[in-house]
Amino acid sequence: MILCLDVGNTYIYGGVFQNDKLILQFRKTAQYRASSDEIGLFLKAVLRENNINPFNIKRIAMCSVVPDAVYSIRNGCIKYFNITPFQLQPGVKTGLMIKYRNPLEVGADRIANAIGAIQSYPDRNLIIIDFGTATTFCVVSKEKEYLGGVILPGIRISMEALESRTARLPSVEIVPCSQVIGRDTIESIQSGLYWGQIGIVNELKTRITREVFNGDPPFIIGTGGFANLFGDGNLFDAIIPDLVLQGLHYALKQNVS
Repeated sequence: MILCLDVGNTYIYGGVFQNDKLILQFRKTAQYRASSDEIGLFLKAVLRENNINPFNIKRIAMCSVVPDAVYSIRNGCIKYFNITPFQLQPGVKTGLMIKYRNPLEVGADRIANAIGAIQSYPDRNLIIIDFGTATTFCVVSKEKEYLGGVILPGIRISMEALESRTARLPSVEIVPCSQVIGRDTIESIQSGLYWGQIGIVNELKTRITREVFNGDPPFIIGTGGFANLFGDGNLFDAIIPDLVLQGLHYALKQNVS
């Protein structure tokens, strides 16, 4: 069995693969002052609670956009699993040609998404939209060139900004909205968050398609924690919530014999 960990700003998103099949997914709220013992004990506990023997984990792969978290997680894996995790980082095999001006700036989670996407949809021009703490776009050509992307505040960040920077606007539940016009303050905020994100995504999809692919429609993949929220919005050709884990799994197999 292989344990994969995506260490983000808000959550640690994990999964277990057995014979190339994802059999378990879990999330942990990110606490980056957590010790290696806390991390190791949590990972063993979540496996046991899902009827997976921790001793059956033979390899661990991780990617992180939070440098301060790497030390504790890495040492937790070593201490509690006796495994040094493979880390997706610059210098490892990815199967991608990174066209960023500075390839070191591309987040490891975005690379993992791109790896997963080209494995699932080879020979296709791709736009990968990840709805997480930030909403990110990754643009990948059918030649497996990572061309660049777009980063904007995610839907939760937008909600928290409204709550914290205004005197009278409350925190709201993030939900799909059937109508644009809200009939009270909560509905109005919910509509703005939901339809605002859809409007941004549609505009960026159109501009990327025109600018990069000469109007030839690329294949659009939605992923990340909020992707299913927009499942009825005709934004995507496919929704793959676990794309980052799939990419990590492929990267591990490319780099570790």
